Amino acid sequence: MSFDSLGLAPELLRAVEEEGYTEPTPVQLEAIPLGLEGRDVVGSAQTGTGKTAAFLLPILQRLQLGKRGTLRALVLVPTRELAEQVLLSARAYGRHTKLTSVAVYGGVGMEPQTSALRKGVDIVIATPGRLLDHMGRGHVNATKLEVLVLDEADRMLDMGFAPDVNRILDALPSKRQTMLFSATISNDVDRLARRAMRDHAAVEIGRRAEAAEGVEHVLVAVDKPHKRGALAKVLTEFPQGRTLVFTRTKFGADKLAHHLRREGNNVLALHGGKTQASRTKALDRFKNGGTRVLIATDVAARGIDVDDIMMVVNYDVPRDPEIYVHRVGRTARAGAQGVALTLMSPDEWLMMRDVEKLMGRTFPREVMPGFEPAVPPVQPRERAERAKPQGRSVRPRRGRGRTR
Repeated sequence: MSFDSLGLAPELLRAVEEEGYTEPTPVQLEAIPLGLEGRDVVGSAQTGTGKTAAFLLPILQRLQLGKRGTLRALVLVPTRELAEQVLLSARAYGRHTKLTSVAVYGGVGMEPQTSALRKGVDIVIATPGRLLDHMGRGHVNATKLEVLVLDEADRMLDMGFAPDVNRILDALPSKRQTMLFSATISNDVDRLARRAMRDHAAVEIGRRAEAAEGVEHVLVAVDKPHKRGALAKVLTEFPQGRTLVFTRTKFGADKLAHHLRREGNNVLALHGGKTQASRTKALDRFKNGGTRVLIATDVAARGIDVDDIMMVVNYDVPRDPEIYVHRVGRTARAGAQGVALTLMSPDEWLMMRDVEKLMGRTFPREVMPGFEPAVPPVQPRERAERAKPQGRSVRPRRGRGRTR
């Protein structure tokens, strides 16, 4: 099925084609027609599924009718980085319309945002805290609002924005279209959906804990003190493509970045302890190819929207199994191939088993020559008879852009 069959206006179809998309993703197939009908929508979909276009295209089509330069659509997001990504998408898909968009978020001065809001804008993409600041100063008039989107609602709640979101909901017209998108639908997200809308349609794409089909999961058993050396070897032997490395802590991200730089790698760190300017610079360099390795914490990585990440590295096994799925969803997007490499120390074996239980899959444990752990890894019982020999190294695999 093509985008032509979804009922989109010619100017939007032209923009979609110019962005290089020919066929809608599953979430777009379900959500776009509902959005065009004006229905409230709750969508459960991971990053990389095309959910941004799933809500932006119906908004752009709806807003072409009616008065311009008046706030009629509001998109709430958890982070500054995601706000910028949604803004870029709104401008790209709306390039053949006369609709205007602006992003407002913290960490930067208010004056440029205030100036844009006072001039009049059709779509505002905002983080909750900064939006409330502008609303409190009278910079935002939401009386004509027609559409509200809550994007990555689970992360918004995880980051403590529930009180801010509720205050914003209280200030908006009750007669509106509301669309909520979340990687997972927890009890808290469900309560938010019930508060924000009355009768909604549900769009669920994929299993709750399903990684993309093109992801090759590689688990390497290594003692904790040797993780840095093992990662440095991987980055040296497989220099092609962008690599996103996840750590649990800000300190860990900085420490790892420092070590890898000493090994000659071009590496940057991204976390909430950095200044806004530093975070923006790091993200821009990663997107533009200025650096191929970005080390990030989970919260800071929200909003990174890069399609050609070849490898995701779990430097630490996440304590929450669902975070693993979020992390590895950064690679193998839009039908591409990618590698999810996990460096697993003995104290993390049980956490990795929790990940496998959530995903309903098991993966063989491997070792890297020169970095063998003191205690050999225990192969999952379900795969023990089929597991590959423990001494196998992580080797590059040619073709289809995959590495191992």
